[in-house]
Amino acid sequence: MGADRDRFSTATRLRALSAQAAERVYRAQGRARFRTPRRGRLTGRATVLALVLCSLVVVLAYPTRQYVTQRAEIADQRARADKARERLAELRRERARWQDPAYVERQAREHLHFVRPGETGYTMRDGTAEVSRPRGRGPADRPWYDNLWDGLDSADGTENTDRPR
Repeated sequence: MGADRDRFSTATRLRALSAQAAERVYRAQGRARFRTPRRGRLTGRATVLALVLCSLVVVLAYPTRQYVTQRAEIADQRARADKARERLAELRRERARWQDPAYVERQAREHLHFVRPGETGYTMRDGTAEVSRPRGRGPADRPWYDNLWDGLDSADGTENTDRPR
């Protein structure tokens, strides 16, 4: 009788379990039939996440912009410093050239029309100044000393006609 009882109780249990499983299946199918399709609604977590991300973007936008602007300014200042270093090196080279007496003499001969004692200086004109200024010679066409005397004469308010032009 004990074995029949265990068998009976197992069969009873299996029937009960199968009934419960069938009931779950019917309930699941019933819910699926009557369920409305979900719309694209945001859940509470998604809304909070979106708000947090937006606030982070707003909070970090200004410092990021400042960082980018400062990096650009730093790059600009470095470029200016490089140009200043190049200019300084160029000026140092030029100063070294001016320390050489031969260079000074050559510059005086070319630009100031200086001559050594005993030499005769000539100023050659190529005729291009006459085409550009038909009335006469301009300051660029005359020797420096003529321009100097003209400047002094104009400062005095008199015109010196004794000097040949």
